[in-house]
Amino acid sequence: MPIQSTLAGSFSSLLESTLEPVLKYLRNLSPLARLCVTSGVVFVLFGQYLRVKSGRRTSGCALASRLSEDPNIRVLMLEAGGSGTALVQSRTPSMYGRLFHTKHVYGFRTEPQVFARGKTSFWPRAKMLGGCSSMNAQMAQYGAPGDFDVWAQIIEDDSWSWKNLQRYFRKFERYIPHPEYPLVDASYRGKEGPIRVGYNNHVASESRAFIKSCVNVGIPFTPDFNGPNGTLGVSRVMTYVDEKYQRVSSESAYLTPDVLGRKNLTVAIHATVTRIIFEEYKGETQAVGVEFATRKGGQKYRARAKRDVVLCAGSIHSPHILMLSGVGPAKHLQSNSIPVVLDHPGVGQNLTDHVVADLYFKNKSAGSLAWLAPHSIGDVGKIVMAALQYFVMGNGGPMATNLGESAAFIRSDDRKLFPSSKFPDQLTDSASAKDSPDLELFTTPFAYKEHGDILFDLPTYALHCYLLRPMSTGEILLKSNDPWQMPSLNPNYLKNPDDLLKLVRGVRVLLDIAHSEPLSGYLDHTCTREDLDHQLHLQSDAEIAELIRERLETVYHPTSTCRMAPKEKGGVVDSKLRVYGIKGLRVCDASTFPSTISGHTAGACYVVAEKLADEMKAEYNSA
Repeated sequence: MPIQSTLAGSFSSLLESTLEPVLKYLRNLSPLARLCVTSGVVFVLFGQYLRVKSGRRTSGCALASRLSEDPNIRVLMLEAGGSGTALVQSRTPSMYGRLFHTKHVYGFRTEPQVFARGKTSFWPRAKMLGGCSSMNAQMAQYGAPGDFDVWAQIIEDDSWSWKNLQRYFRKFERYIPHPEYPLVDASYRGKEGPIRVGYNNHVASESRAFIKSCVNVGIPFTPDFNGPNGTLGVSRVMTYVDEKYQRVSSESAYLTPDVLGRKNLTVAIHATVTRIIFEEYKGETQAVGVEFATRKGGQKYRARAKRDVVLCAGSIHSPHILMLSGVGPAKHLQSNSIPVVLDHPGVGQNLTDHVVADLYFKNKSAGSLAWLAPHSIGDVGKIVMAALQYFVMGNGGPMATNLGESAAFIRSDDRKLFPSSKFPDQLTDSASAKDSPDLELFTTPFAYKEHGDILFDLPTYALHCYLLRPMSTGEILLKSNDPWQMPSLNPNYLKNPDDLLKLVRGVRVLLDIAHSEPLSGYLDHTCTREDLDHQLHLQSDAEIAELIRERLETVYHPTSTCRMAPKEKGGVVDSKLRVYGIKGLRVCDASTFPSTISGHTAGACYVVAEKLADEMKAEYNSA
């Protein structure tokens, strides 16, 4: 969920800090290596590592940290970017949108979306340690229990079921009870993990009113989306924000100074993996290392692994690296002049993304946080005061908003919300279980377009609906064999007609909420501006469907492009996240999700890493 700058650019630059020199990240690779000439190409060979981890996504920092707990496992972690924790825009909960058009982010655009007016959508993906946990909306909701039971069914391994994965959610969590939220069952939450979750973010009055309005239209209140009562309902969102009002990312939580001080862990930054190195051994293809470089046309390096190469590069870059290395659909590789190491048709397929439609309203409240997106000199003054409160006084305030402050999880077939008299169509049930949602509704303290690039010239408030279980899937494909050219992204938004019909229902219930007290008291429904949605409830479903096609955007949760599933069903990795047909190669990130989850993906990424780390350490110690 995006946001434009919360500070004037000049003020933000004064606050910019670069912590990489004091963090123990390796920048100059040459002193650790010896040069080797192979076929006229200069490479640098590092020493032998028990595992080389290529990538830096949300799962990557967790996996590197947990594996290096064992002093007998030597870990090299390669990161294409730098430190996310070093960036004030990442650390400050409300400022992450300022990263979207910088060197710290891959500014992908999708292919034209045939079923959404031919639009190309902006897909920002982090180029920094911590991956997208360093620039997401910090919403600590983990999906529905039924999602993981579906995983277990797909991969035919009960270790991935909810009953068996719960312990890993608790393992990464550190929840401290909050006096304002006594109904949260703390016994259901982890207490000693590295990831701080809780209620340390700032919340606007309108977002609290949203919760009450949801209850008034028939959405039940729930004290905890991740609690024993399941996901359905409305509540304030827990966040990955700590007691100092700073973002908790995978990097800040797992790569602490103590962890970075381990002699068996090396974290190399500004090192882009260009391909995986394979060798034939006893009739088997084995991953033995990776090739990487600091820039296009620069010196190439190689790192060798004694046991495993693990890709943690995310749902775009993990299949991209596999295909560049010769692992993927054979005809597609050959068309890009890449020698085929293994014909793997599933690589890059099954791309699934949560897609969102936004609604915009004029906010008449004097307490509106719309000034966080300034449109007057007075707003700039408020920003300066908020910056002083946050950065100088250290007591949070509006700049500690994560922007996605309240949410509701519902089903599109809930007849209390969507009576058959008004919604007669029977839509395909894509939810993971009868008590799992397929729509999420959430709030932001002001409205924006184009991921925050376009703002409004008056105080606003926004409501959003996104599809949790889309049935439309797409693919990641190469554009060439050049590792520095980014791949083609096509999520095929709305290809399945039911996806659009469910979003129409979600928008309808959002309009009911907007016109219900107490939220309606904050919004100026007398406003008739065509670019605002106060009169949208008077339009037909067909007109709302056209609006959704026009406004459709990613909510930054692509998954399943290296899917964990049986090979004969298009799977790329097995239940231990090992790539079928290649020894010593694994993938550990959201690309391995057998299906997407009913919520936000960061928590599941942590769980995948925690589980794999335990299994790899057990394997190594039993060898």
